[in-house]
Amino acid sequence: MNRTQFNQKVKQMLSAQERLIRRKNEVIREGNGIFSRYKYPVVTAAHAPIHWRYDLDFRTNPNLLERIGVNAAFNVGAIEHEGKVLLFVRVEGADRKSFFAVAESRSGVDNFRFWDYPITIPELPGNPDTNVYDMRVTKHEDGWFYGIFCTERKDPDAAKGDLSSAIAQAGIVRTKDFKSWERLPDLKTKSPQQRNVVLHPEFVDGKYAFYTRPQDGFISAGSGGGIGWGLSGSMLGASIDEETIVDDRQYHTIKEVKNGLGPAPIRTDNGWLQLAHGVRNTAAGLRYVIYMFLTDLEHPDRKIASPAGYFLAPEGEERVGDVSNVVFSNGWVKRKNGDVLIYYGSSDTRTHVVKTTVDKLLDYVMNTPPDGLRSAESVKTRNELIGRNLTIMKKLKKK
Repeated sequence: MNRTQFNQKVKQMLSAQERLIRRKNEVIREGNGIFSRYKYPVVTAAHAPIHWRYDLDFRTNPNLLERIGVNAAFNVGAIEHEGKVLLFVRVEGADRKSFFAVAESRSGVDNFRFWDYPITIPELPGNPDTNVYDMRVTKHEDGWFYGIFCTERKDPDAAKGDLSSAIAQAGIVRTKDFKSWERLPDLKTKSPQQRNVVLHPEFVDGKYAFYTRPQDGFISAGSGGGIGWGLSGSMLGASIDEETIVDDRQYHTIKEVKNGLGPAPIRTDNGWLQLAHGVRNTAAGLRYVIYMFLTDLEHPDRKIASPAGYFLAPEGEERVGDVSNVVFSNGWVKRKNGDVLIYYGSSDTRTHVVKTTVDKLLDYVMNTPPDGLRSAESVKTRNELIGRNLTIMKKLKKK
């Protein structure tokens, strides 16, 4: 390849990526009436800028080889800012290390474009992160945008030769422009491990409020689990002395193995809309789905409505990827017109979006029957619906 061919190839690569970014997304079906799915993922590894992956200097890369690969782009935090949707994407390199990068779009359903540089997360002196991922971004009433993410470090007490044991904790950063980030001390709790920590957007009793996920092990919930709740007097060394459980795990449900909150909740007149993930075991391995519940407006730690089953589960290509049969959300955006865009990763590989409205979500969480926890109760609830519908259908036939 000579220099002319090299430059032409670079232009072809850039043009192909531009076509991908500019591709218009389209609703594929209304489905269950609660939300609309879209045909294409909104962010994938292929959306990662060419200049992140290739050395574009002919002198140092005459064969135009990819130097620093990108494996996946998923599990995004989300915020609407100055008329644009910003996604805080978990980008995983070919080296397995994850980092955060901002992708922006005006529509929120397509045309997402990464900023030129990923986010630089400062490390804590003497305690660097091995890996960082799954950031929840909260616009807090104190004026800051906070990012709460999982920071993973090797377990210092692991046996010799054990290269898998790890410690998960909640890392904290804050910003006002999404370009310069201040690192704050990790959240302190009494739990051995913390994942899926989310900052509530408002003060509660004059304190910062956190949704937590206490667990015994890095992967296993053990005797812990459930979506927890705790208060801290400050973000500068945030510490929770007591955790209570807002939404517990339950036997033979979609959240029997573990569960955790997704993004910060959405305030409505009827309460706080909560989006979470639930995990159960199957013969094919763990299955991750997304579910919802509603908490009290004045007491966000009190659950007041909880529909049975999942809100969204993996379908089609969503079931295939690095970690199969998984959907996971840590980002949604409520727009001024009442639309809600819910972003979710599929199988730890790519990012999708569904569109719904606040009214539909409230209808769903408040009017969908709760889980009766037994087959007999499930049939009873379904039969009640069938009975009412058969009566309606008879009347329709007479007309």
